[in-house]
Amino acid sequence: MQTTRATFTLDQSLAEQARDLGVNISAAARDGVADAVRAALIAADRQAYLNQPERPDPGWEHAEAWGAE
Repeated sequence: MQTTRATFTLDQSLAEQARDLGVNISAAARDGVADAVRAALIAADRQAYLNQPERPDPGWEHAEAWGAE
């Protein structure tokens, strides 16, 4: 996996709490970005469906009958 460097700001007291608790800030940031990307993809997929909802295709009625006599 290829990585890229990113810089972000963090509230000082939150950073201090993270250090005191042994939280790996880089790992937490990676996980947070991954979660945000997954959520955005889900939202985009849902919006695409709402914009172009599936509709019944009458052609499938015939296809479902294949092999039936």
